[in-house]
Amino acid sequence: MNAKERLEKVIDNIEKVIIGKRDIAELCIVAMLSHGHVLLEDVPGVGKTMLVRALAKSVGADFKRIQFTPDLLPSDVIGVSIYNPKDMEFHFRPGPIMGNIILADEINRTSPKTQSSLLEAMEEASVTIDGVTMQIPKPFFVMATQNPIEYEGTYPLPEAQLDRFLLKIKMGYPTSKEEMEVLNRAQVAAPIEELTSVISLEELLELQSQVRTIKVDETIQSYIVDLSRQTRQDAYVYLGVSPRGSIALMKASQAYALLKGRDYVTPDDVQYLAKFVFGHRIMLRSEARYDGITVEEITERILAKTHVPVKRLVGK
Repeated sequence: MNAKERLEKVIDNIEKVIIGKRDIAELCIVAMLSHGHVLLEDVPGVGKTMLVRALAKSVGADFKRIQFTPDLLPSDVIGVSIYNPKDMEFHFRPGPIMGNIILADEINRTSPKTQSSLLEAMEEASVTIDGVTMQIPKPFFVMATQNPIEYEGTYPLPEAQLDRFLLKIKMGYPTSKEEMEVLNRAQVAAPIEELTSVISLEELLELQSQVRTIKVDETIQSYIVDLSRQTRQDAYVYLGVSPRGSIALMKASQAYALLKGRDYVTPDDVQYLAKFVFGHRIMLRSEARYDGITVEEITERILAKTHVPVKRLVGK
């Protein structure tokens, strides 16, 4: 069974629980294959938690959920060393971050200090307690959620921390037909309880290593750089996409190509993923808000005006 077939099995399994969101499931898998993380911004009740649980069950991963609140401490996330008077030594008690797939629910409701403890683990895939660094088990994937409606008592993620997320996506409401199907499935039993793994963690790690073998032509790399540089030069943009964002778009494109059964990246891959990679990395000037300009419009305009590389002819 090749990579595409195995990944499609995972997506089909997720769709037993999450209806009509195949593209969202694909994006989550793209992030996980790229060793990246996802920021999911949407209203409550659209299936964010179920999506992460279904993904974890589909790959046989250890799932942990952290509910972020204003009084949450960094030690509640990464763990703490506790003194044992019997042997007169400190013993590390790991926090919920020490898992494979982590749901960081409502990350913007906790203090910046606690937010940074999670984001440090995301960046380094390790935690440091009392000067001792411990690796987080692989694979390691974080999906953080935030509610775009309620702003009271929240701590918006600063730009430098937003940049740590590979993709920012929105689920959106289901269609009327899809919502009817949700009701029908939930009437008898919770579909998530019947879900079983379709690939192993070892297979997932193998797929992650395959992503690095996906070819990215020099013309594609140049296209990615051009797109990123255009965001820094737009008159409406206060802060454009950093080189880390360029790397993120390339890695995501490699994973997406693997998902589609190819061993090379195309301009279409880059164009499709650009809005998910760039969306949370572009900060607009106040003039943009006055003129009603959105980040999505900026991204679409840049994609439209940037030269797209054409396929090279063999021998040319």
